[in-house]
Amino acid sequence: MQVHELLEQVKNGSISVEEAAGKLRQEPFVDMEFAKLDTHREIRSGFPEVIFCSGKPDAYLVDIYRKMADINGEVLGTRATPHQYELVKDVIPSIQYNEVSRILKLEKPDKKRSGSVVVAAAGTADLPVAEEAAETAEFFGSRVTRLYDVGVSGIHRLLAHVDALQSANCVIAVAGMEGALASVVGGLVSNPVIAVPTSVGYGASFHGLSALLTMINSCANGVATVNIDNGYGAGYLATQINRLAVSGGQPKD
Repeated sequence: MQVHELLEQVKNGSISVEEAAGKLRQEPFVDMEFAKLDTHREIRSGFPEVIFCSGKPDAYLVDIYRKMADINGEVLGTRATPHQYELVKDVIPSIQYNEVSRILKLEKPDKKRSGSVVVAAAGTADLPVAEEAAETAEFFGSRVTRLYDVGVSGIHRLLAHVDALQSANCVIAVAGMEGALASVVGGLVSNPVIAVPTSVGYGASFHGLSALLTMINSCANGVATVNIDNGYGAGYLATQINRLAVSGGQPKD
């Protein structure tokens, strides 16, 4: 729970000052022995802790989801499998799973989204990473526009959406192969561009290394690059930029 939400509850009388003080006195993490849930992360950074699902033992993952849902009323997890979805669904029936993005989430139904983030993906094979970025940004409160299959091999498909690209507060450019999409987008807009190389391509693409090198060597200004296949990191960073734009440059409380 964010501090301003707690203060609003005190203000409207839904909890007492003593109850609020008790919540603030709680430990900044929950010790589950196999995991220490960082319950104060949202207070410090504006973003709650996110679960990286891949590799977690079944019982631990279920317990983590249950506890975080109890604390926050919502949970975001990345790189989940269908098997993990079925496990968590047994204890949280309203959990949602996207087989493309591999995001496993419980989300508040009344969530408000603002600003503008564009996620542009070069090809259909890049969509798992692009959707991870888009869903992450949406979960954290950004309004997202998706532009898919707009790679440079048919650049007219991208140029048909220049208005959307230029009006966004941030653009996430997702591409494999040679990764040229980010440079092209960077040359079209005045807003920040987050480049996401994907591990899509033939042998000499080296599982995304060629796209990574292209993106970090981009001659276009205003392009920053995250790790290979790191859609989550791009969605998080885009939301930070979007929040600053929406608030007029003032950090969110």
